[in-house]
Amino acid sequence: MLDINMSDNTGPSEKAKKLFSLREEIGDCRRCKLSATRNSIVFGEGSPDARVMFIGEGPGKDEDIQGRPFVGRAGQLLTAIIEKGMRMTREDVYICNIVKCRPTIDMAFQRDRPPDEEETAACSGFLLKQIEIIKPEVIITLGNPSTRFLLGTKTGITKMRGHWHSFGGIPVMPTYHPSYVLRNGGESSPLKREVWEDIKKVLAALGSGETIVFSNEASVDSPLRKAFSDEKKQEEEAEIQRKLF
Repeated sequence: MLDINMSDNTGPSEKAKKLFSLREEIGDCRRCKLSATRNSIVFGEGSPDARVMFIGEGPGKDEDIQGRPFVGRAGQLLTAIIEKGMRMTREDVYICNIVKCRPTIDMAFQRDRPPDEEETAACSGFLLKQIEIIKPEVIITLGNPSTRFLLGTKTGITKMRGHWHSFGGIPVMPTYHPSYVLRNGGESSPLKREVWEDIKKVLAALGSGETIVFSNEASVDSPLRKAFSDEKKQEEEAEIQRKLF
């Protein structure tokens, strides 16, 4: 189900209406082979006016069942990052994927995999329209597939993460996908701290007035500062780390 946030008591905002129309355009999609095995089309959810947009690769088992993005174990970690780390709610941000149906190995619906080129080509246009409608201040790409698609690169996430990039003038911060974090150390994964370092840069960008410097050394005017520069904020950061890690 598409969650339409109300801008006031009079009804849906213009952005919400556009997202609703986009979901209607997708319909009972048969544009690629994933339609043969899916249970749900996982469109995306959150605020149409979100300042932050998270983009993953595709729905997993739990997402396919519930029709919502990032609700499984990896989704629980993402929710913790949003709520405990960023001090926002899932309703404050927007969460979606490159493809809206669950990709699985050999189409057997047992083990998840990244979307292939055909699936990405069939579905990614809807993601681009979501970005165009929402116009977030920052995009956070989760893992290799969404980072490579959005930024047009073959470079791996370990080199891309932690550095600012740009998509259509929107700052992009790549970081690890929550499922990758959990596969590499579980709840005590050392990668959690690297994700947190990336998220801190996003928080800084949302909260101040300096300049984002992109990895290609080009820059644009956009809010950026050290979010935890004073002693009080350092104490807050330490408390957040204790909760997350």
